[in-house]
Parts: sequence; C-alpha cells; structure tokens
Amino acid sequence: MTTGQISDPFPIDEDAGGGPDVLRRRAARALQAVAFDTIGTGYAEAFPSKHGQLACGRRLLARLEPGAAVLDVGCGSGEPTVRQLVAAGARVTAVDLSDVMLTLAREAPHPGPHPPALHRIDMYDLATERADSAWNLPELGPAGRGTFDAVTAFFSLILLPQDEIPTVLARLRALLRTGGLLALGMVEADLDHVPLPFLGRELRISGYLREDLERVLLDAGFVIEEQEGRPYAPASTTLPPEEQLFLRCRRVG
Repeated sequence: MTTGQISDPFPIDEDAGGGPDVLRRRAARALQAVAFDTIGTGYAEAFPSKHGQLACGRRLLARLEPGAAVLDVGCGSGEPTVRQLVAAGARVTAVDLSDVMLTLAREAPHPGPHPPALHRIDMYDLATERADSAWNLPELGPAGRGTFDAVTAFFSLILLPQDEIPTVLARLRALLRTGGLLALGMVEADLDHVPLPFLGRELRISGYLREDLERVLLDAGFVIEEQEGRPYAPASTTLPPEEQLFLRCRRVG
C-alpha cells in the first residue's frame, strides 16, 4: 500500500504550467490523501446522513438508461454513491487518491449486475496524458474522452484550490459524451483552500457562493438543470453546520 503518495517522480515540464507551483500543489494533494487514509471510517461516522446526496443520485439515475457508464470522482469508501449507482445497474468507474478509502470501497458489497471498477488517480490528471503515463489508466486519459454518460463528484472538488476547480470541471466535461450529465455536491461558502480542522487532521477546503458556482459551471461548459441547497449539521461537534449544494448539470457543446 502506497499510503497517500503521488505515484511517480515526474519531470516538471510534463505538466502544463510546470515548475515549483505544480510540485507544491501535487504535494498538497498527497497530504490530503494521507489525511483521508488516517480518517478512514471516521468520515462516515461524522457524516452519517446522506439524504441530499442520495436524492441527487436518484434524480441523476432517472435520466440514465440501465447500464449507463458513470464516473464517480472522489468515491471515498463508496458510500453511498457507488453502491447506489451499481444497484441501479450502472457501469461505474470510481476514483480516489486515498488508498485506505479505496480499500474500504473494494471490501464493501456492491450488489448489482456490474461490479464497479475502482482506481487510484489524482482527479487533476483525468482526461490528460498523465492518466496513462503516471497512473496506467488510459481509459481515463484522452482515449476516454466522450465515453461516459454521467459523472458524479460529491464533495471532492472542495479539496482543490479555486483556481484548479474550473480546470478539473473542463476535464470532466471532456470525458462526458455530448449531452452527458454531471451530479455535483459542494459546500456553499466563500473559501479558497482554507485550512480547517477535520476529524483530528487539517484539510484545505474550497467553496463558492451559489451565484459564483453557477458562473464557474457555465464557463466550464455546463448548463444547470436542477439545484438544491440543504443545511447540514455533521454528527461531530467539532465540525460546524454547513449549507450543502446539490446540482444536476448537462454538458453543452
């Protein structure tokens, strides 16, 4: 198990924008993965209620045919989204950067006609050459463009700095077929990679005010078809209440 480690040393000039900033951001994501390795099952204990996420998933599934190809970004332990999608007959590819979370997902039962494919990859590398060269996942690189009917990303993009979120959204859009769907969960807050205490660890969290998130999605090539805000109080008293945003979007163009 390569707990929380980025997969390979790489020449800086392989990355658009290269240089120390690329290394710094990759190191930050590795530390986030280490944090989730430590948190493990504690995440589910802190966030036991997933009604908003499940409801958004149901609305997405109502628009999909059985056997639809769905990419779940930041799948964690697979609860509840991987389980929900697989049970509905979707062909699920799920990705995360935490080894421990992926182990939990692999050990969980997934009753359904199509077992999920679970992979470790930095979400920033999706739809790029690094998906193949660094992670040995060509189906999630340029060769995978236009192959997914839907993408789900529930509270995974909040781990990126705000200036990386539009890039990742554009890469998720590239993996979607024309008219493909995106189900997104975010926290409504004006935060840009702010360090916050989280279950004994420190995570850097980003969020948007609702109108700003709408603009980011539109600029990334999505139209918002449904959205809902839900107040949420985590079970842990060390975590403040939050407003969760759930959006179902469609790729345009």
